[in-house]
Amino acid sequence: MNETHIHLLITHLPIVGAALGVLVLIHGIWNKSDTTLTAAYNLLIISAIGAGIAYATGEGAEETVEHLPGISKNVIEEHAESALISLISLMIMGGIAVIGLFVTLKSTAFTRPVALLALTAALVGFGLIARTGYLGGQIRHTEIGTDAMSPLKGGNGKDND
Repeated sequence: MNETHIHLLITHLPIVGAALGVLVLIHGIWNKSDTTLTAAYNLLIISAIGAGIAYATGEGAEETVEHLPGISKNVIEEHAESALISLISLMIMGGIAVIGLFVTLKSTAFTRPVALLALTAALVGFGLIARTGYLGGQIRHTEIGTDAMSPLKGGNGKDND
């Protein structure tokens, strides 16, 4: 197993983990459940760690595909730039989640405000990492690009209704 394999395996963790973390966090805030908030924070922390691993293996994955026919260096660069912004965002989200975990376990008056801050950071982080994943998918999955032909379209690019 090389960096490319690890990159492809781990890249879904920060996306799915952040989305799940948002949903569990909303549930914990709504129900005022410290146990649920703790679970949400753990999901967000794991997502941030996954983002770090995905970013660390990205260069190796790039070296594997950059010389293959049909691979756009521009798409790779756009994905890499987005990945850095996402990494920073998810590291901030993870840091807030660590603070939230501590505050929640100590049952302080800051539990709700930190949970709302974590929710905001998680929503932003999810949006950024989802975009990064979309851009990464375009590197080898040309069917998700804007120029791909839909199975619902004929050879002329018009809907066959």
